[in-house]
Formats: sequence, C-alpha cells, structure tokens
Amino acid sequence: MKNNPISATIDFEEDGIQHGFLKVPYSSNLSAWGSVMIPITQLKRGDGPTALLSGGNHGDEYEGPTALFDLANQLSIERVNGRIIIIPAMNHPAFVAADRVSPIDNVNLNRTFPGNPQGTVTQVIADYFSRTLVPMADIVLDIHSGGKTLDCLPFAASHVLEDKALEARCEAAAKAFGAPFLLKMLELDADAMYDTQVESMGKTFVTTELGGGGTSTPNTMAVAHNGVHNLLVHAGILSAKLKPNTTPTIHLSMPDSSSFICCYHEGLVEPCVGLGDKVKTGDLVAKIHNIQRTGCDPALYYAKRDGMVCIKHAPSLISMGDNLFVIAQIEDPTN
Repeated sequence: MKNNPISATIDFEEDGIQHGFLKVPYSSNLSAWGSVMIPITQLKRGDGPTALLSGGNHGDEYEGPTALFDLANQLSIERVNGRIIIIPAMNHPAFVAADRVSPIDNVNLNRTFPGNPQGTVTQVIADYFSRTLVPMADIVLDIHSGGKTLDCLPFAASHVLEDKALEARCEAAAKAFGAPFLLKMLELDADAMYDTQVESMGKTFVTTELGGGGTSTPNTMAVAHNGVHNLLVHAGILSAKLKPNTTPTIHLSMPDSSSFICCYHEGLVEPCVGLGDKVKTGDLVAKIHNIQRTGCDPALYYAKRDGMVCIKHAPSLISMGDNLFVIAQIEDPTN
C-alpha cells in the first residue's frame, strides 16, 4: 500500500514536550501547495505505555477539544511515565467549520476507517491514524458528545467484542474514566468507525458521549477533565490519584436495536420525557406535530423497552430518519 502523505513536525521517539502539527497536503484554489495543519502535542518520559487521546472526530463536539487543548497546555512532564499523544481536533477542518463532517470533502471521519492514503483529505487522516498513530498506542480515548443534533447523558462507553479479554480491558478503562454513567454501547453502523478500527487492532479503547446541543457546560467539562486524568492514571502513565465521581456510577446497556427510536415523520418535537428519565415499554415519549397545516393529530412515539433515556434529539424540529431517542437498559453492576 502507498505511504501516507501526512508528515508530523514532532519526533514521536523524542523525550520531552513537543507541540507541532500533522501536515496533510491539500492543494486548493486558495493554496496550490497548501496543507491542512492538525495540532498535535506529545509528552514523553521514559519507556512506559502510550496513550492516544483525541477529540473533534466530529467538528461540532466540544468537550474533547476543550479538555485536550487544556491538557496540552497544563500537564507537567515530571508526572508522565511513558508517552501521551494529544490531538484535540482530529478532524480539524470540520472543527474549524463547527460542522459534523469536513467541509473539504463532506466525509464523516468516523465512518471512513481504515481510510485511504490516496483518497480525500478525510480518508487520508483516517489512514494515518490507522497505520501510524494507533499502532503506537496501548490505550486510545476518543471523546465525543452529541454535537448540534443530539443531547446525551454524560457517559463513558465500551462495546461488546468477540475478544472477551479485550472487552474486559475496555470496560475497565471506561469505568476508570469515572463518568456519571457507564454504557455498554451498541453501534448501528460500526464497520467503518474509528472504534471498530482500534478494537480490531487489539487496543484498549474508550469512547464517550458527554452532552450535546453543539456546546459544552461546566458539568460536562468537569466530566471530561476528570475522565482524561483518570484514564491516564488507570493506564499507569500519569503519577496521580484518581478523581472519584461525586455520585455512584449508573450502569447502562443497549442490548439490541429496540433501544433506538427512529422518527418516521417530520415536524415539531414535543418531548414527553427527558434525559435521565426512566420509562416503561409502551410509555409515550414524544409527539411530532405537523408544521405544514393545523387540524392534524400529532404522530405519537412510544418506548420499545424499559430503561432510561440516555440520548435525545436536540433540535425541536426533526426530519424523517432522524434518531428521536435512545433508551438504555439499567444494569445491576453487582451481577
């Protein structure tokens, strides 16, 4: 396979703190020999494990970039035992544009792995992560939130995997992150996701959803800051104590597709339940009002399982095919 054209302005083998860029060649009308410049920081001290930390996989999600830009500026090298690679906005063009997908090629980075070194800018970025960055890592954290279209409970997540030893390591790392909610997550279209790529390479992987609505809050930022700290302590890379959660962690799961409520109408959402609410099968969760005319009964949507609302559609207007709610099953962590 052809070599990836991205070049790093830092030396991944050098000890110390380095701030630089991943230079992605991109020839455009504005710059014939231009490059997309993705900020990167590395802290390396000794021969310990490597953590790869990323945010901005989707450009309208802000807890990850904020926590990681802050970490890159604040972390002391004397507390590091190993290597931390920090990429606050892995899809930097989308992040700058405040959009979910890249404005350069309209490609969703988190649906294009393992990538293509001869493809579009987004495909080239995915290939660089797949073949250069992830192989260096022992543990990988990709911080997500709901973006402009979803709102989520603040949870850390892992997945059901065929490799049960890897599944256990991922779940232990997600638990160590210390978010208020811990979710065993089901993905509807996982084949080309970063999550799947990292897990297929045998790496410990943690993802999150920490809020949404295209913004962040003091609460979600506290979860992000504490979670990054805790994961690095859990990995043995950061010499510090874990920051405990102030409330007991609630364990959730998405056993099957009945957790997802898809919208089959377009119109105005009248929510009947909110994030964190407990529901029973058959409970009314939303009404969708026709906005083209009066005199029409709203479409009614009901819960398909018992559980807790963990994700909801954020805007009040909704289109056919949008996700309306995700209802997670509440688990007993002692079982």
